[in-house]
Amino acid sequence: MPIERDLRGYGRARPDIVWPNGARVAVSLVVNFEEGAELAVEQGDAETERYGEVASTSPPGVRDLVQEQVFDYGMRAGLWRFLDAFTDAKVRSTFMMCGRAVERVPDLARAVVEVGHEPAVHGWRWLPHTLYGDAETERRDIERTRDVIVRATGVTPVGFMSRGSQSAWTRDLLTELGFAYDSNALDDDLPYCSRSPRGSMLVLPYGFDTNDMKFFHPNGFVQPEDFSNYVSTALATLVEEAERGRSAMLSIGFHLRICGRPARFRAVKSILAELARLDGRVWVAARADIAAHFRDVAEGQSR
Repeated sequence: MPIERDLRGYGRARPDIVWPNGARVAVSLVVNFEEGAELAVEQGDAETERYGEVASTSPPGVRDLVQEQVFDYGMRAGLWRFLDAFTDAKVRSTFMMCGRAVERVPDLARAVVEVGHEPAVHGWRWLPHTLYGDAETERRDIERTRDVIVRATGVTPVGFMSRGSQSAWTRDLLTELGFAYDSNALDDDLPYCSRSPRGSMLVLPYGFDTNDMKFFHPNGFVQPEDFSNYVSTALATLVEEAERGRSAMLSIGFHLRICGRPARFRAVKSILAELARLDGRVWVAARADIAAHFRDVAEGQSR
């Protein structure tokens, strides 16, 4: 069944959501754990992933060690910067984990969860789910990813987000598989319920603007302050609106190989400092916690 676009959303009748600490702005820190799951001739793929620090210069079929090493840096060095900084800031984040990446470094996935962060399914490979030609193959890969995360971390992931677009049936599969939320959405400032004949799914919107991938865009961020200032401005807008009673959620996206680099990591530190300054006016939480609270409040308001 084709996905029907909803251009209206909540409109003026937005839910009145107060998060657990009394704030009206929830903040989700998302770290993408995908290095080792990207396209690579080393993994038997026909070509190498071309989206990176620099574009791959190797022709299809030829292994590109440079591009592999750009990705490897995220796991080897970037991961530990993030874990140490999050521990110091006492924040809990969500790590979107590709199954193939977890399969290759289960100990690193386990280290993430052992210090309190939420694992979520990010697809088996770092590829758009719209590439799946049938639902059963996609289902198997979602289940395989969930299972490998469970084996590595001991925690069953309840959230999902693929790279790029999902397929026409992804959300129905997530509903059937019992996921608590889907994050393949860029269309609102609050969670919402998506309904289909097969059931409903809570959707937690994501954001590509408050996201460090824009360091890799020609018209994106250059200096670390470009990113941190942009995020601070987004937070200021939402806090200002919250003072007038408007509830919201903001996602801030990181990649181990992008902001895990020393210069760009200054942006991470600045963002964490701004969140600490806004303590009490924002609620920083894992996506599973945001989903659970939103569902409880929304259900209470509908009674």
